[in-house]
Amino acid sequence: MSPDALQDLVKQCLEAFYTRRINNLSGLRLKDVLKRKNPYLLRAIGIRTASELVEYLLQMHTQASDETIFGETFVEPIALAVSGGHKSSAKGIDLEVDAGTVYKAIAVKSGPNVFNSSQTARMNDEFQELYHRLRQHLVQLGKQFDPVLGCAYGKRVSPPTTKRRYRIVSGKAFWEELTGDPEFYLKLVRLMQDYPEQQKQRYQQEWAKAVNRFTRDLLNEFADPSGALDWEKILRFNAG
Repeated sequence: MSPDALQDLVKQCLEAFYTRRINNLSGLRLKDVLKRKNPYLLRAIGIRTASELVEYLLQMHTQASDETIFGETFVEPIALAVSGGHKSSAKGIDLEVDAGTVYKAIAVKSGPNVFNSSQTARMNDEFQELYHRLRQHLVQLGKQFDPVLGCAYGKRVSPPTTKRRYRIVSGKAFWEELTGDPEFYLKLVRLMQDYPEQQKQRYQQEWAKAVNRFTRDLLNEFADPSGALDWEKILRFNAG
């Protein structure tokens, strides 16, 4: 991929990331978030005002959703474009790359610390299902099946184990394996240039709307006549 094409791709992916972030906020409602949070914890950390609770709820929601959105709109499309492979149709697998004597099946994630034991088992099954589908073809061509969990950041690089039948490659090592360029992981952040700052204003406008919307609904539905938060009412809504 030429430098100009890569620059354009990074810009397009950032645009998609911010569009998804903004859409995620614009459709968000207080009750949808409040019903998924622990009201005992919210009370225990000493939140007393509507503004405190609103900021906390929105921050927790966006921290969780941003990682997923960024992986889907930035990491996966760029990994696909630079890998020389094709998008996989297999469940849980993102890329398939024919690399000489090796056929790589890659599940792309943002970071390396995303899986618990049950998720690892599911990932094993998804790689195994793809292998069974391709087995005869790979044997005929003399290719080795190489299942990989590829992570955009982090330093974890580890071979398969008895419980995890795929290898993990992260950060610099992941991008270098895809591109052959040991500096590619640095190029990605350089190519962002000032585009995030340009997009941030759009996002902040939507954030302000969400804060106002959440604050209005919180005071109308979960505060007593004096303006104090009614924690029993919040708890009844969440768990009653």
